[in-house]
Amino acid sequence: MTKKPAEDPKMGSETVRIIGIDPGLANTGWGIIESSRGKQRALAYGHIQTKPHEQRYRRLHAIHDEITEVISRYQPTEMAVEEVFFSTNAKSALITGEVRGVAILAASESGLTVDEYSATQIKQTVVGEGRADKSQVQFMVKALLKLDQTPHPDHSADALAAAICHARMR
Repeated sequence: MTKKPAEDPKMGSETVRIIGIDPGLANTGWGIIESSRGKQRALAYGHIQTKPHEQRYRRLHAIHDEITEVISRYQPTEMAVEEVFFSTNAKSALITGEVRGVAILAASESGLTVDEYSATQIKQTVVGEGRADKSQVQFMVKALLKLDQTPHPDHSADALAAAICHARMR
């Protein structure tokens, strides 16, 4: 199922709506932007918080359901998701991969295309420095999207940054 991009007279006739996802089991950030002719604007952002005492499969199910609901509400046509960073904690990377999997499944079920970006790619595209810290990403997301306030928590800013990266790479 392919969805037609939204048309907005302020954004031009080739407007694309993108959902960015910053996956995490405790907190998954999401952000919705519209992009047209090299300009982006934020529509909404937030995060999905799960309870640490719940079984992992229930937490994953809740993340899937909430992402599906956000997709249904805002009707993006494309998803940008941050890749898993694997360092010394293999268990954490595997769990984050599971969260990415349920996010990608939600996108697939809704007919969205999905592209994946490393944290370094996202930071390089948004901040100009692949090793930028969280505060720099938040600052640039606020500036680029002309937001009145810094997106909080940082998971939401990271999700918006993923969406901005995708818009600029497409």
